[in-house]
Amino acid sequence: MTDLGLRPLVPTLHQLAESAVYDDRNNRLLYCDIPDKAIHAVDLATGETQVWRFPTVVGSFGLTESGRFVVALRDSVVIFDPETGDSRTLAEIEADMPDTRLNDGKVGPDGCFWVGSMDANRQPVCALYRVAPDGTVEKKVDGLMVSNGLAFSPDGRTMFHSDSRGPWIDRWSLDPATGEISDRKRIAVLDDTIGRPDGGATDAEGCYWSAGVSGAKLNRFSPEGELLASYDVPAAAPTMPAFGGPDMKTLFLTSLRDGRTEEQLQRWPLTGSVFIGTSPVAGSPVSRFRDV
Repeated sequence: MTDLGLRPLVPTLHQLAESAVYDDRNNRLLYCDIPDKAIHAVDLATGETQVWRFPTVVGSFGLTESGRFVVALRDSVVIFDPETGDSRTLAEIEADMPDTRLNDGKVGPDGCFWVGSMDANRQPVCALYRVAPDGTVEKKVDGLMVSNGLAFSPDGRTMFHSDSRGPWIDRWSLDPATGEISDRKRIAVLDDTIGRPDGGATDAEGCYWSAGVSGAKLNRFSPEGELLASYDVPAAAPTMPAFGGPDMKTLFLTSLRDGRTEEQLQRWPLTGSVFIGTSPVAGSPVSRFRDV
């Protein structure tokens, strides 16, 4: 089995690093620390770091065509300018539900921000939403406990989506012109050993990479749900993979430290790190939010 060569990108051990996003224009990795209410950036050439802080937890974010960020806060989606610090609310989501917050999100090939919610009590009351550049919000999937794992195929016509507490991975057909989804198919039902599905990404071959948050694994599935590879990673709870670099073969992986047992932290002392390594296959680029 190929060694991914994962090693810490920065020395910080985060409580909950998530939403790894590669910025191809600036050759940097961005990611959030959810409870720290922050988005971090690491320049991959110089190692220089930046951090931006927000008024609430940051569930996820994406890049925009204008160079800004589209950010999922607790119950709103905002457009944030990293140069000026200016922020404007684009949409409010589940603001009337005190036990939920926005979670995993990703910009789709339709130029919209897809983001789901999660419930603190693990009840199936959450949903997946599509937020358009004009602020229009559409509920796309409901009955979720922890919406997660969003990723889109290289041709933009397939969407992968998971529920970490399902714990399952679904595949949908997507019309990138309209944002309509159809032909839902459950391609995998997982367990704690192989790893409940957390964040996801796709590669150039159309395969789906899922962070096995409960299993210290990074799992690669075919589009039909066949487990093609299961990589051991140096963190008890990996949370999201992402691809980047000039050839898209640089692999990034965020992880979670909060709530891990002392035994887990002794076995995987780097838990909470943001890792960098090398993928055996190129990744699929992620779209930008069409705010211009």
